[in-house]
Amino acid sequence: MESSTLKNHFPIFARQPELVYLDAAATALKPAPVIAAETAYYEQFSANIARGIYPMAEQATEAFERARAKIATFIGATTPEEIIFTSGTTASLNLAADLLASRIKNADNIVVTAAEHHSNFLPWKELCQKKKAHFRITPITAKGEIALPALEKLIDHHTKIFACTAISNVLGIINPVADIIKTVRTINPDTIIIIDAAQAVGHIPVDVSVWDADLVAFSGHKVFGPTGIGILFGKQTLLQDLSPVSFGGGMVLDACATETLYKEAPARFESGTPNIAGAIGLGAAIDFIDSIGIEKIHAQENTLAIFACQRLTAAFGETIQIIGTDLPATKSGIVSFVLAGAHPHDVASLLGEKSICVRAGLQCAAPLHESLNLAATTRLSLSIYNTEEDIEKLITALQEIKNIL
Repeated sequence: MESSTLKNHFPIFARQPELVYLDAAATALKPAPVIAAETAYYEQFSANIARGIYPMAEQATEAFERARAKIATFIGATTPEEIIFTSGTTASLNLAADLLASRIKNADNIVVTAAEHHSNFLPWKELCQKKKAHFRITPITAKGEIALPALEKLIDHHTKIFACTAISNVLGIINPVADIIKTVRTINPDTIIIIDAAQAVGHIPVDVSVWDADLVAFSGHKVFGPTGIGILFGKQTLLQDLSPVSFGGGMVLDACATETLYKEAPARFESGTPNIAGAIGLGAAIDFIDSIGIEKIHAQENTLAIFACQRLTAAFGETIQIIGTDLPATKSGIVSFVLAGAHPHDVASLLGEKSICVRAGLQCAAPLHESLNLAATTRLSLSIYNTEEDIEKLITALQEIKNIL
């Protein structure tokens, strides 16, 4: 299907035909099947899961667990039991930090990169401060790539955790995750490796078994699914050795025993009533992606990002700075830039008045901006509903804005 045809799957365009939505990295628009799946739960079988033994509750439980199984298959997990539902990537990474906290001592260190979103930076920084451990930041190159020689020097036998993004939410750089993990494991095979895949899942093929990461986090709303639902994948061998950090209904076997008995993963990490509709909607989003093909999605977003870079450069020449690598093989659908004489906030605000949606600021990635000596950037992030016409509308609007500013 062409982009113009795919656009028909997203009801928002019928209501806002002039909309040019270039902010998929913040949240992707929702296709009709996802909206329908959530609505069906609320209208047809809106019962709690894993509790009731009446038909409607059993239907809800089955739909919820089907979604878990779809997600496991989609990311290459060994079993659905490796999939923990959370409220989003941020919640997943904070849960990971809480689960691993007891393993950190003051002689240990945690290594992250300067390319991280705050959600994969601050939990580890805070954990180090609480445990009086060492917080190490791997620098990035002038093009925004992770400096692997520097990483090799930061990992040692005291490194308990290494956290890394799969794709930069600012630059769209696709990091060689499997190779990075091999490098870390060669130096210290006991290091627990966490990958932020928020910008990767649904945009490029992701196989956690190939990556060999211990924990992987991503959000539903960035893969055409609902907001308020996320995933923490964990290797089964790791999850069975971790103790729960949130307590309540649904995760306990015997609350009256002297030593409380908890269920096996993932239930032991999913206390309380989950976002049932969100999980079912995420399952529908996975079906939607599969119907198109993840390879096709990646190719289309990559092609459009390259086209955007070429058109921006042709239109603005030396007055525009496109941040990051320009190598097609390492590029996703994210393009960040700085337009001379125009603050990114002003650019985004004026574009918004023309129904063109982009992101501006630090993109929740202050360490990256500081590393590249950038006060702020304007970011356009693409999806399957975007077209070359959208880019041309952006160029025309930017030219008008530059004349104004």
